[in-house]
Amino acid sequence: MPVKSPDITASSVADTTRHVVQEFLTARMAGDVERLVALFADDVDWLLAENPAVPWIRPRSTGAECAAQFTELAEHTVTEDARASVDTFLVDGTDAVLMGHLSGTVRATGKSFEGPFALRLTVEEGRITRHHLYENSASIAEACTTS
Repeated sequence: MPVKSPDITASSVADTTRHVVQEFLTARMAGDVERLVALFADDVDWLLAENPAVPWIRPRSTGAECAAQFTELAEHTVTEDARASVDTFLVDGTDAVLMGHLSGTVRATGKSFEGPFALRLTVEEGRITRHHLYENSASIAEACTTS
């Protein structure tokens, strides 16, 4: 049976994806918006379920708009209460999926939110071209309402 040599190209693509996603996480945790802008492509396929009750959730499509989401999130939530843990980090070529749990408190209402999340990122030519976040939007919307 012939032995097939490893696909070095696929391995290096996955390595690049893993590296960029790790840089993204580091910049995100540090609140380094300038670095986030550099990591996002000029045009980004951004998906986060629209929710009119949540001021930081809205459509975005440019790298600068995507990076600004993190600033807006910090403006509307209590930084000291923000928590996120990543339980799973999968990479397949240009795609990465992170799964975990997040929680926080909305500054205006003092209400907390929490729940699981899944984040799908795609990295092409060293920059993030897709950012699809799936989270407990009902819990977040409830925390944003004053009633």
